[in-house]
Amino acid sequence: MAGPEVLDKKGYKKELRRLQIELVRLQEWIVHEGLKVVVLFEGRDTAGKGGTIRRITERTNPRVIHNVALGTPSDREKTQWYFQRYVARLPAAGEMVLFDRSWYNRAGVERVMGFCTNEEYEEFMHSCPRFERIIQRSGIILIKYWLSVSDDEQERRFQARLDNPLKRWKLSPTDLEARARWVDYAEAKDEMLARTDTEHSPWFVVESDDKRSTRLNLISHLLEQIPYRRIDQERVTLPPRQQRHYERPPRSSEKEVPERFRVE
Repeated sequence: MAGPEVLDKKGYKKELRRLQIELVRLQEWIVHEGLKVVVLFEGRDTAGKGGTIRRITERTNPRVIHNVALGTPSDREKTQWYFQRYVARLPAAGEMVLFDRSWYNRAGVERVMGFCTNEEYEEFMHSCPRFERIIQRSGIILIKYWLSVSDDEQERRFQARLDNPLKRWKLSPTDLEARARWVDYAEAKDEMLARTDTEHSPWFVVESDDKRSTRLNLISHLLEQIPYRRIDQERVTLPPRQQRHYERPPRSSEKEVPERFRVE
């Protein structure tokens, strides 16, 4: 097997644009065929899940390909069947849903931080492969990614967040505690992959120490998981504008935003 193609920054941008064009074509195929697609993004904090998802969605239609990032369950949700709030966000025909963390929270953060009991954890591990098989049999295409970041790189990214006021909000108390429990999370991840990596629902591991490489590798792999072809779109012709006279009301009658900047 040949080694990876080495790209500079310009080459990265060119390849990303090419892949994003293919994502738009995949989107059109999903709508055309009425496909239902779910993609899970799991990994340690700072592994690059959010950035990768943004590169997937920034050129696509949010009504077709959209991100789901659920917060802490409410008191009511805590009493529901564990998978219930995730089921509510599964796609309809013609949609792709990207989960930025998913039902696998129970096998990771909930397990390590003690947010679930041992009985709840074991029930999840028993039920999860069956749950995934059920949704697949309903017609959903399920793809699971684990983004793997090294200890040293995660530490560097944590420090960068501390120093950047635009990223400091990403450091929650749970994130900081996770940093202190590196080995616990590693062991939980290993057990999760061992028990939920099935023939019908495999895990795909992406090395994510280099964010740009991660994005290109994951997107190119994602495009290979769903056979699609280009849909020929009818050429759009702009209709003529109305010719009836119109006069805008005076600007003094409107509440305008002050013009503090002008870019030339």
